[in-house]
Amino acid sequence: MDTFFDDWPFIGQVALVLFLLALSGFFSMAETSMLSSNRHRLRAMANGGNAGAALAERLLKRIDSLLSVLLISNNLINTILPILVTGIALHIFGDSGLVLSIATLVVALLIIIFSEITPKVIGAAFPEKIASNVGWIILPLTFVLKPLLWFINNFVSGLMRVSGLQTSTENRVMSKEELRSLVLESNRFVSTHHRNILLNLFNLENILVDDVMTPRSKIEVLDISRPIDEVVQQLETCYHNKLPVCDGDSERIIGILSVKKVLSLLGNEELHHKDFRSLLNEPYFIPSGTPVLQQMQFFQDNQQRLSLVVNEYGEVLGLVTFEDIVEELIGEFTTSFSNLSNDPRWLADGTYLASGTASLRDLNRLLKLDLPLDGPRTLNGLILEKLEAIPDYDVSIRIAGVVMEIVQFDEHGVKTVKLYRPITQPNQD
Repeated sequence: MDTFFDDWPFIGQVALVLFLLALSGFFSMAETSMLSSNRHRLRAMANGGNAGAALAERLLKRIDSLLSVLLISNNLINTILPILVTGIALHIFGDSGLVLSIATLVVALLIIIFSEITPKVIGAAFPEKIASNVGWIILPLTFVLKPLLWFINNFVSGLMRVSGLQTSTENRVMSKEELRSLVLESNRFVSTHHRNILLNLFNLENILVDDVMTPRSKIEVLDISRPIDEVVQQLETCYHNKLPVCDGDSERIIGILSVKKVLSLLGNEELHHKDFRSLLNEPYFIPSGTPVLQQMQFFQDNQQRLSLVVNEYGEVLGLVTFEDIVEELIGEFTTSFSNLSNDPRWLADGTYLASGTASLRDLNRLLKLDLPLDGPRTLNGLILEKLEAIPDYDVSIRIAGVVMEIVQFDEHGVKTVKLYRPITQPNQD
C-alpha cells in the first residue's frame, strides 16, 4: 500500500478517499430511495412519461438483483476505504499502533456520517425523485456484475429454500386498511372533498339499506281510493318524482306512480281512478338488512331507482332510492338536513340542537362524534334505549361522552335534543 501511494501526491490521495466516500454515499442513497419509493407513485410517474420512473419500477421487480448490486458495490468500497485511509496515515505519521487506531476510528466516523446516515436520510426524504434518476447508473452495473449476481442470487435462493422461506407477492398486495391509510395521507394530492368520497366508498360495504332509507313515517303515499280532486291536488303539490301508491290500506303498496307521466293527465276534466292505475309500475321490495352495495347492483340489474324495504313479515319499513346511496358517497345534494339543525355544525357555545329523528350516522359524520351504530339508528332510539322508557320530564344523559339534554318530547318519544360538544373534541370552524 505504501508503494502504491508513494507515486501519488497528497492531494490525489485525499481526492481518491473523498471520491470513494461520495460513491459509497451514492449507493447508500440509491438503496434507501429505491426501497422507500411508493411503487404506485412510480407507476403513475412512468405512465406520465417519466422514463427514469419506468426504469426504477423495472429494477424493483427484480429486488434481489437490485439489492445485490447496491450491497456488493457499497461493501466493496467500504472495505477499500479503511485500507486507503490507514495507508495514508501510516505513510504520513509513521508505523504506530496509536496512529492505526486513530485512523480506523476516523474512517469509521467518515463512513457512518457521509456514506451511511446522511445519504440515507436524503434518500428517504426524496425517494421517488432520486429513484427515478439513479436507475441509469445502476442498470449498467447489473450487466457488468451479472455473473456474480447469478451466483449470489442462486446461493441465497437455495438458502431460503433450505430454511423453508419462499418469496411471495401476496404480502405486497395492499389491504383495505392500507388503502384507507393511503387515502388519508393523500391530502397533498387529493382535495378534501374527493378524499371524503373515497373514504365513504370504503365504508359503503358496512352500510345497510336500513341506514339510508327514508323511514315509513316520512314516506308520502298516494291513496288512489280517495276522490279524484284530492288525488290531483296531492299530485300538483308533490315535490317527489315518484310516489308509492296504496288503495285504501296505507300498509299495502300496490304500485309506484311516476309523477312526470301523470302530469299530462292533470288537465283532463274526465279523469278516473283507472287512468292512474294504468300508469302504475310494480313495486320493488327488498328485505331489511340488505347491504347498500348489493342494492346498488340490484338497481342496475333491474333498471330501478326506488325500492321499498320490508321486514320478515312483509311490512314496509321505509323507502330507499338510488340517490340515497349516491349521497352516502358524495354527501347530501337533493335535500337539506331536515332532521338536523339548519347549520350542521357546533354553535359558538359548544351546543347543537338536533331532532330526535336525526340519524346517528349523520351526527357522527357532521359533528365528528362517536355515537354507537350497532343498535338504534336515530337519536330518539338511542336515548330511549338508554333510558328504557319515554321520559316524562326534562332529563340529561351522557352517551359516548356526549351530554344530551332532552328539550322536547311527547308520548311517542323524544322530539328535540340539545347536544353538548365533548370536552376532548377540538373546535371546529
